[in-house]
Parts: sequence; structure tokens; C-alpha cells
Amino acid sequence: MKGKTQKYIILLAAISVAGVFLIQFSFLKSSYSVSQKQFNESTSVALKEVAWQILLAAGNTASFDSLTPVEVISDNYYIVHLQTTIDKDLVKTHLIEEFKKHEIITDFEFAIFNPQTEQMDDGILIHDGIESPSDYVFPVDDRFSNFFAVHFPNRISYFMSQLSVWYFMTGLLIIVLLFFAYTLTVIIKQRRLSEVQKNFINNLTHELKTPISSIGLAASVINNPDILNAPERLFRYAKIIEEQNQRLSKNVEKVLNLATIEKNRIHLNLEEVNLNQLITEVYSHFKHTDFGQKATLNLSLPDVEIKTEADRFHLSNLMTNILENGVKYCDKDPVLAVALKKIKHKILITFADNGIGIPKDQRKKIFTKFYRVPTGNVHNVKGFGLGLDYVNKIVIAHKWKIRVDENSGGGSIFTLIIPDHR
Repeated sequence: MKGKTQKYIILLAAISVAGVFLIQFSFLKSSYSVSQKQFNESTSVALKEVAWQILLAAGNTASFDSLTPVEVISDNYYIVHLQTTIDKDLVKTHLIEEFKKHEIITDFEFAIFNPQTEQMDDGILIHDGIESPSDYVFPVDDRFSNFFAVHFPNRISYFMSQLSVWYFMTGLLIIVLLFFAYTLTVIIKQRRLSEVQKNFINNLTHELKTPISSIGLAASVINNPDILNAPERLFRYAKIIEEQNQRLSKNVEKVLNLATIEKNRIHLNLEEVNLNQLITEVYSHFKHTDFGQKATLNLSLPDVEIKTEADRFHLSNLMTNILENGVKYCDKDPVLAVALKKIKHKILITFADNGIGIPKDQRKKIFTKFYRVPTGNVHNVKGFGLGLDYVNKIVIAHKWKIRVDENSGGGSIFTLIIPDHR
């Protein structure tokens, strides 16, 4: 699948997911509005029935047709005004009956206006048919002299319960869509990993074939009896076999180390390490390697010894890998600078180079297994993308941190950050 096609697929999937969410939430909103409308209509009808029963008890039903007894003041507050005296017990009884009949199963509270005091009497809260005092302050409506008011304190909860099935279905839809998004992400990651592994296999094939071919060619020359007449040529081809054998062994060792690290967690043999001394040893050893002989090395150590708990072997390999990368990825005479310093409760080891540098958007990816910074079709530096992955694993195993910054003089600066608990 080409990159452009993949982008279109992701875009189409994103639009589809957004469309499904939009439709679902529009449906929920519509259902909520319908439920709200039904609640208002059912409540109004129930309150009209209560008004009729009160007028019937007072023998004053003749005035009912001339009244519009129910007024909706707000979504959860209603007023019922009548041209007769209102009995509290009668109101309570009929409210419970009518709300139950119209399936308005929720708490409500009511209060009756007292014309003598021109105030609302103490409110009553009905919860599951049980009466208790109400804390709600019922406002007085100066337009009427005989009325009672009804308030629904848990109206939102009522709607939530009415729409609980649809909320549950929406929740399931969200879970399905999240799973879909996760699956799509995994597929994309697997595709990228497949490409990276393909590049790794290609590099590995090249790195193994080259020394094998060289060894085979040199061996065929040595097998010629006439080679005994040219000792210098014999020694030269023997040297080629030795060098290519070392190169082959090193590549095989890298792959075997990778398999070992993947199979088992890194076991650290922690000990007190004198960083001044260890860096000096790594520096001295690196100077005599093929990479070190190509580079100018600068070392900056403090006068005071700095020590920490670490695995000496793995820390040495970590430093060597970073130094080798500084030489490999340099298109001019390599210059490496290693510095050790302590700031507050942190120990910093910096490795600065003057290489080609690492783009900002690639600095986190370089610690991924097999990953190599894209360079188009140019492959001047062969490798497997394992060195910095190993570095990252060692850093994580020690619970340290590593940071990559741009070198102002060109190249990169790797900073190993070691907490100092002393």
C-alpha cells in the first residue's frame, strides 16, 4: 500500500467515524428533546386532571372550561391556578395518583399559596410516595390568589433514566469505534514495522554477503598453488580473510545480542562505578579502534571524582555505540567531545559530534529498533538500526534518561542524565 493511498484511507476512516458520532449524538439530542416534550405534555395533562378533581370536590366545575389552569414557568416548575380554596391533602393525594397514572415516576415537591399571609405555605417533597419537608423556596406569583406550584428537583435524572438504553447503546458504539481506531493504529504501526524490518533484512543481507564474498574470493586465490611464489600476495589475502572474518563475526554478534535482549530482560550487575575512570578507559580504547583513529577526540572531566551505581559492562557499550555513531554519520573529519559534569542532583555525560545531525522530528524515533533516519536512496552508512535501540534499553534498565539536542556547531549532542541520590 502506497503512502498516498494510506493517507486517503485514514482520512476516509476519520470522516466515517466523525459521521457516525455526529449521527448518534444528533439522534440522542433529538430523543432528549422528544422526551422533554412528552414530559411537559404528560405533566400538563396530569396537572389539569388534578385541577379538575379539586374543582369537582369544591362543586365548582362550571368554571373549568373558562380556565387555562396550568402554566409552565420553567422546564421543572409549574403553576396551577384555580378560582376556589385549595386543600393541601387533597392536592397531595391527586398529584401522586395522576403522576403515577401518566407514568411520571420521579420526585416532586409542591406548595400552596396562602391568600391570608400572601406567602407560599411550607413545601412538601414526595419521594417514592413518602412525604417530607421541602427545602425549595417557591416564588410567589402576584397574578393569582388561589394556586399551587409543583417543582421537579430531579428532572435531569429522570430524563437520563428514560434514555438509559440509548446512552448504553451510545457507549457501546464509542467502544466499537475506539476499538476500530486502535485496530487501524496497530495496522499502520505493523506496516511501518514491516518496512523497517524489510530494510533491516536488506542491510543484514548486504553486511553478511560482502565479507562472505571477500573471504570466498581470497580463499580461491590462496588455493592456487602459484600463490606460494608470491608470499606478499599470500599474506595480503590472508589479512583480507582475517579482517572480513572479524567483520562477519561482529555482525553476527550484533544479531545474537539483539535476540538475547529480546528474549530476556537485561540483567544488570550494579556496582559502584567511578565515571571519571570509566570514561577515560572507554576514551582510550575507542582511540585505537577503526572508528576512533578517524576522529579527533576531546575529553573534559572534572577534578572531583563522580561515582554512581551502574552496570560497568553495559555502560561501556552504551558510550562506545554513541561514539561510533558520531563517526559513522559524519561527512567530514569527525570531531567528538565527551564531557562529564554534575549539576545539583543530576550527573550529565554529554557526547557532542560534528556529524550530519538528526532532524527534530526524528530524535525520538532513532531509539526504535531497526529504525534509521531516512536518507532517500543514498545509503552511505551501513547498519542495522540496533545501536541506539540497545542504548535506549540500557538507559531504561538503569532508570536513567537520554536526550538528543542539536549541536550549535553542526551535528548532535547526546546527553545521558543520571539521577544522583548521594
